[in-house]
Amino acid sequence: MKIIKTIDNDFFEKFDEVLGRGSMDLDNVSSTVNSIINEIKTDGDKALYTHIEKFDAWKPLSTDDLLIDTKDMKEAYENLDTHLKEALHTAYRRIYSYHEKQLPKSWMSYEDNGNVLGQKVTPVKNAGLYIPGGKAAYPSSLLMNAIPAIVAGVKNIVVCTPTPKNEVNSLLLAALHICGISRAFKVGGASAIAAMAYGTDSIPKVDVITGPGNIYVACAKKAVFGEVNIDMVAGPSEIAIIADESANPEFLAIDLLSQAEHDEMASSILVTTSEELANKTKDEVYKRLETLKRKDIARKSIENRGVIIITQTPMQIIDIVNSLAPEHLELAIANPFDMLPFIDNAGAIFMGHNTPEAIGDYIAGPNHTLPTGGTARFFSPLGVENFMKKSSVIHMSYMGLSELGNKCALMADKEDLEAHKLSVLERLK
Repeated sequence: MKIIKTIDNDFFEKFDEVLGRGSMDLDNVSSTVNSIINEIKTDGDKALYTHIEKFDAWKPLSTDDLLIDTKDMKEAYENLDTHLKEALHTAYRRIYSYHEKQLPKSWMSYEDNGNVLGQKVTPVKNAGLYIPGGKAAYPSSLLMNAIPAIVAGVKNIVVCTPTPKNEVNSLLLAALHICGISRAFKVGGASAIAAMAYGTDSIPKVDVITGPGNIYVACAKKAVFGEVNIDMVAGPSEIAIIADESANPEFLAIDLLSQAEHDEMASSILVTTSEELANKTKDEVYKRLETLKRKDIARKSIENRGVIIITQTPMQIIDIVNSLAPEHLELAIANPFDMLPFIDNAGAIFMGHNTPEAIGDYIAGPNHTLPTGGTARFFSPLGVENFMKKSSVIHMSYMGLSELGNKCALMADKEDLEAHKLSVLERLK
């Protein structure tokens, strides 16, 4: 795990490498992804079956083979350990409650002359959720994607998840049951994104696709954007931690490793003014690393993409973190709420020593589908609004049109759009 200092002569060169942590070489896979998309568009289910046989090592023969049986979902739920069942329900309630507060409202504004202006908010009719299932199964991702759609009022929710060797994780099945999902398909990768974007005989076309995935999924989502809406193009997971002398190096180390164990490409970054804390944390990272089940993955992440940045002043920390625009940001400092107003760019902000990033992954309530790789500069966490759309409402009274019409006609005339001008003036004769 590298340590770099702002006083180093080559600091900015090294920091630029850190800023590039989330870059994905989509061009490298775009030809493969485009080929998969075109095959789905042309051959539909036939291509889908071929892709599943190739990538997931089993061969479906019909829609029935693709569809996850709701009886299996219910059975998996009923067989859950009582404590695990309770944990899932607690997560569901907290996520639902948080997202319910996000619901945008329709509104109307009435002018004295009889004009009415407003906004009508409507849920999309069809949503497609992609839930990863390759290296591991992620029931938490289902909750985080399904619940905002449910809160928004989406009528038709479709789930796609890869099932290597036709095996579905039992906890994911239970989560599908809790969310009331009736249409979940054993389809993964770029094939799933294309199928939801364009529709096949088995999988219906949707209006918006959300959910994380590997580089092929990210590339496919980017490619179908415009045919459908998407939440974001997400890359490898990442965490940045701001820490002062009040922080516990053991806590910092395990929090850094909590991201590193996700993926070899995950990034774990600590920013502090304390060289002593930096060294203690680095030592603790390597000590804790040896005890992890996924230590091989975590080691590659920590050694290739882990970094500790030592600054001279707290203001340098602010500048660095806002430049990083991290997916997860922990403020492991004595007074986190004092620093909060200065944080402009972060997907989710975890405040204080008792708020590990992992609590947000599962049960706190806010969404864990977050912008990565610096895109928190302009993207937001997944939320209810990803599953809703807004329409402007305009009503003109005759008096209102009379007051505005000539000004409107003048502007249309200056743009040389005669029919625009006349469509207003004819009504004022």
